[in-house]
Amino acid sequence: MDALELQAQANIGGSKRIVAVDENRPSIDESKHFDLDHEPQEEKPGWRKFLSFVGPGFLVSMAYLDPGNLETDLQAGANHGYELLWIILIGLIFALIIQSLAANLGVTTGRHLSELCKAEYPKYVKYSLWLLAEVAVIAADIPEVIGTAFGLNILFHIPLWVGVLCTGMSTLLLLGLQKYGVRKLELLVAVLVFVMAACFFGELSCVKPPAKDVLKGMFVPKLKGNSATADAIALLGALVMPHNLFLHSALVLSRKVPNSVRGINDACRFFLIESGFALFVAFLINVAIVSVSGAVCSGENLSQEIIESCNDLSLDSASFLLKNVLGRSSSTIYAIALLASGQSSTITGTYAGQFIMQGFLDLKMKKWLRNLMTRCIAITPSLIVSIIGGSSGAGRLIIIASMILSFELPFALIPLLKFSSSTTKMGPYKNSIYIIVISWILGLGLIGINIYYLSTGFVGWLIHNSLPKVGNVFIGILVFPLMAVYILAVIYLMFRKDTVNTFEESAKHDPNAQIHMEDGNLNRDRGDQIPHREDLADIPLPE
Repeated sequence: MDALELQAQANIGGSKRIVAVDENRPSIDESKHFDLDHEPQEEKPGWRKFLSFVGPGFLVSMAYLDPGNLETDLQAGANHGYELLWIILIGLIFALIIQSLAANLGVTTGRHLSELCKAEYPKYVKYSLWLLAEVAVIAADIPEVIGTAFGLNILFHIPLWVGVLCTGMSTLLLLGLQKYGVRKLELLVAVLVFVMAACFFGELSCVKPPAKDVLKGMFVPKLKGNSATADAIALLGALVMPHNLFLHSALVLSRKVPNSVRGINDACRFFLIESGFALFVAFLINVAIVSVSGAVCSGENLSQEIIESCNDLSLDSASFLLKNVLGRSSSTIYAIALLASGQSSTITGTYAGQFIMQGFLDLKMKKWLRNLMTRCIAITPSLIVSIIGGSSGAGRLIIIASMILSFELPFALIPLLKFSSSTTKMGPYKNSIYIIVISWILGLGLIGINIYYLSTGFVGWLIHNSLPKVGNVFIGILVFPLMAVYILAVIYLMFRKDTVNTFEESAKHDPNAQIHMEDGNLNRDRGDQIPHREDLADIPLPE
């Protein structure tokens, strides 16, 4: 008969954890001495261990380099020069903390965020969260698909709707690399990130912004001008994407992590370092984008046409601006960067959609078919708008998509904050009190910023639109009760107590098994097991 027993493991940092103990199990031979401080003689060098964890951070970093962020950066640079660079620095530090929580959740629990939501919440809440997560994937995919289509239009002069279709097809083909392992896909995305870096650093070398002003904007906080606060909020709101939290918690499961205290701690540390490096590269690219836009639009003797372009800068108009100021080659480099940004972002967005559908619904279908379904759902709005509205309609759709993502963020971020701080989910690996306080302050701050951005945008539209008063009253009667429901839903997620215990700690009957796993000397016949999600490591295509 099994009983729960509280064991103080003083030799592992003094942590206490609840484990299931079989009272009738055979006793372990006392002669088999197990020393957790044992250092194997032929341990792999630290850098080789680290390299095996490199990859997920680059896929995650694409959420901070997608065309939606690119457009926000361009507008911030055009309106305020280098003054808002400090917002990007703070925002990416916030993002690193939040993303590390997602990675730690996956490593420790062996499940990703959507699977834990399915296990924890009642049926109607679970399906509501799934629908909201799918809407977030579609909203995130809109600027990515449209940005790629703009890049194709600039380079090859093909219609926008054809570019949208090409983006959908190319994404599915590139995702086929998973047939040869997820590392191939991660390598592709990393290459596209560095292509973006090369393009924007090339643009930076052409405009040569003053280094003193760039550094001042990066480290001296300043909000000057009427639209500075709104642009700063837009920059922060665009950084943390809801679907990215589901994605990161799933990507880490493709690595083989020893089911031991040292193995889990090492994996969390390696993923933190790897994500930090990838986000640092993303930070440099964002700084380059803002600096290029700021240098071009703050130049002397600008024509009226260039001034008008700077006042209403978009993904499409930015190419004409760069072409007029820096020459044709600059516009081509920008289009290549936009293409790399959009294509890699659509890959990660589709990947996130796959994990969300698998985790919440546990659909028993072939993974390539689930991938195809996710892609078709995601590109449909972009295709319809690009056919009907053209470039101007696509530009407005990007703004709507950013507002939807701001609306969606609490429904992914709050479960992550709660689960990563919960004993029922993380066991002894839950966040410390300091991390809990810091992460909740950051999380609630980001949620507050996004709600402010969303509500002020709606109220501003309500005041300044051209609809008759009766129409405005009707819209207000419809929307404000929905806002109240939204706030109640956020409060419910925040204060609902977790009830489902999903933390599992396997009892190791062979005292030497932990050393074998940590040293990489596995023998499955001997009973050494490493939790590894093969279903998340590849997507076999149909034969």
